[in-house]
Amino acid sequence: MSVLLLIIAAMALLYLGAGGNTAAIALGLATLFGMYLDNWHFASILFGALSLAAALFLLIPSNLRKQELSRPLLGWVRGMLPQLSDTESEALKSGSVDWDGELFSGRPDWSYLLGVKHSELSAEEKAFLDGPVEELCAMLDDWRITHEDYDLPEPVWQFIRDNGFFGLVIPKDFGGKGFSQRAHSEIVMKISTRSVSAAVTVMVPNSLGPGELLMEYGTDEQKSHYLPRLATGQEIPCFALTSPMAGSDAGAIPDKGIVCKGQWQGEEVLGLKVTWNKRYITLAPVATLIGLAIKVYDPDHLLGEEDTIGVTCVMVPRDTEGANSGARHLPMNTVFMNGPTWGTEVFIPLSQIIGGEAMLGKGWTMLLECLSIGRSISLPGLAAGAGKLATLTTGAYASVREQFGRSISEFEGVQEALEQIAGYTYMMDAARLFTASMLDRGVRPAVPSALLKYRNTDLMRTVVNHSMDVVAGRGVITGPRNFMARIYQAVPIAITVEGANILTRSLMVFGQGAIRCHPFIVDEIEAANMEDEAAAVEQLDGVFFRHIGHTSGNALRAMALGLTFGALATVPARGNIKRYYKQLTRFSAGFALLTDVALLTQGGALKARQRLSGHMADCLVQLYYASAIIKQWHEEGYPESDRLVVEWGLQTCLHMLQEHLRSVIDDFPVKALRWPLRLVIFPLGPVGLRKPSAETGTELAKAITHDTRLRDRITQGVYLNSNPEDPVGRVLHAYQLANETRSLRDRLHTAVRNRDVNELDGIALLMGHEREELVDWAVSNEIIDSADRDRLLEALTALYDVIRVDAFDAEGLKEIAESQRGKRRVVERPAEKN
Repeated sequence: MSVLLLIIAAMALLYLGAGGNTAAIALGLATLFGMYLDNWHFASILFGALSLAAALFLLIPSNLRKQELSRPLLGWVRGMLPQLSDTESEALKSGSVDWDGELFSGRPDWSYLLGVKHSELSAEEKAFLDGPVEELCAMLDDWRITHEDYDLPEPVWQFIRDNGFFGLVIPKDFGGKGFSQRAHSEIVMKISTRSVSAAVTVMVPNSLGPGELLMEYGTDEQKSHYLPRLATGQEIPCFALTSPMAGSDAGAIPDKGIVCKGQWQGEEVLGLKVTWNKRYITLAPVATLIGLAIKVYDPDHLLGEEDTIGVTCVMVPRDTEGANSGARHLPMNTVFMNGPTWGTEVFIPLSQIIGGEAMLGKGWTMLLECLSIGRSISLPGLAAGAGKLATLTTGAYASVREQFGRSISEFEGVQEALEQIAGYTYMMDAARLFTASMLDRGVRPAVPSALLKYRNTDLMRTVVNHSMDVVAGRGVITGPRNFMARIYQAVPIAITVEGANILTRSLMVFGQGAIRCHPFIVDEIEAANMEDEAAAVEQLDGVFFRHIGHTSGNALRAMALGLTFGALATVPARGNIKRYYKQLTRFSAGFALLTDVALLTQGGALKARQRLSGHMADCLVQLYYASAIIKQWHEEGYPESDRLVVEWGLQTCLHMLQEHLRSVIDDFPVKALRWPLRLVIFPLGPVGLRKPSAETGTELAKAITHDTRLRDRITQGVYLNSNPEDPVGRVLHAYQLANETRSLRDRLHTAVRNRDVNELDGIALLMGHEREELVDWAVSNEIIDSADRDRLLEALTALYDVIRVDAFDAEGLKEIAESQRGKRRVVERPAEKN
């Protein structure tokens, strides 16, 4: 009994995560109680004492443990842990760990999630959204921008400058707005629902340019000079990272700066001779200040003994001799300014290094810190905006579009698309707000930013594709009437930029998170890389045995929670969603266990196991988005009107999480471990967590085709207008009139169906140009009152107008083609000449 009770106590302690002196006392008491139950039998005392001694040897730090266990283990750990490149090592040092760390721990602290507050918009930020942002949106004609001007009109550029759109997050002390990241996200999102080109123009200087780097790392002199000029648009910035031969592998950039002396403003100074060739650079064609990521070399040792200094961020004024930009790329018919920039041996002084000479070689850390901000705001906000626009317009269009004598919103196939449009949009918005609020708390979420960019843009693609399916032919005919074409064309851009999704998913999210967010791996890697053997043993001894306990505890928790379907988990009660909390807790333990098993068995080969890494990233995505949904509902006070979409989202996340975990286990590289992992994580089988029911999906679809509070909540933040001459306004105008005249139209439809076939070709009149004759017939037959005649006629006219598409004069198109022939001249850059 002494050994048995010791084992039971050890398992209980591992499950609870208890350690240290508390665990030692508990193990001792359990062993003594077992001896007592055995009447102090010699065998019980002997085996109990030996087992307890072994347990305490592993549990309590001692010199004996260090020498006999930790020192031999050090060599094994050095061979097993992934070997990190310099870029990956820098990545581990950058950014912060927040809720992502809780999910990797296997024991998420839900009270922490609910306790930290979402950032709120200030009165000034709300006024800016209701004032200048609304005015800017009203100025934008996306058809004209993309098909006639190929640029934002000059009055729009001037409005953006005059109203501080380029300085949203620059502190007020430097002439900026000093807005929160939450406000930054809301502004970008609203503009994106009007024009992607305008949204990108606004978002890039605020998140992916020299401004962010200067605020974080710039010298006082640099801040004083550049930030006020950037805030007012006197300087237009861009930041150039991507090179033709180094796209996603930013650490391999060939662009360089050689330390040398040269002339600057009439004086000989120490500086860099910079050579670069960059592409896909947003705002480069109009930028007056070009930010660059380059590798700096000091062959003449003018700065020190090192030949290679490393990645450095510099600023090159556009008017510097030898600096080239102005040529344009045309990304998928969106016409935001984007293009290449290049230069050969362009001299700049060391004062043009962001942060000055002290920041030489520290550029990669700087970029990773600031990219985590940009990736958390720009594209996630644009993606959420696309979802909100699709929800608003497609729900309204489905409601008013009729086929076979009824609204297409009543067709189950259409409802399947509409439920995902609504549900995924709510998910995107919840995750956007969750992560933006982290930034406002001072967190630099390296892993969540990559995860959010990947998943929100992926969901954007799904939502927009569903919208195009519902709108059908009305959506594929391009023209001023089309309300989805430009956002549909922009989807591949969002998927590709700021880290292509395919590599973000398979390399970054889990690959970085498994190490960066793990409670112990970073310390173990540091120990493995220490040259001082004694210090390495000391550090490893302090974390390795806790790591073993952590892994063992998660295995026990995963199996126990699997057997009880999460019933053993202690979770919050508010919102009556305990069953979802319990499953998320259960699967967090399983996810943490799989992380440790993957690291243990794959070691340095984990980077090459991209299928495994991708599926693990998908698991983390579902855990994170489910957490964001819970957090959003909590922040809004658990409104019952939102329960439908909240539960739809949680059921979807849990079902997908179950499937992704099953995929990880089914394809785990070590085949011998597949069965044991399946037994621990899915002891009752990978079943039970179903996707939302058809009834739930139908109810959610109906919520966005009718005037409901939930529809208003999901579409909150969209630019609204009911101008019947506007592509979006036309749909909303028809939707409003359709709702106001529903009873009149129902009476008319009934009368038409029951008419004498020789009396009136009602359907032809209804869908043709004789609607006035049809309405007059209805009045004369007392189907409707004469007082309702004009209102019904207006509604029928709007309902026909909303399904019309654009048709262009053939001769006019020929004239346009002729006038443009030969005008799009390809610019050949010197670096690309044969």
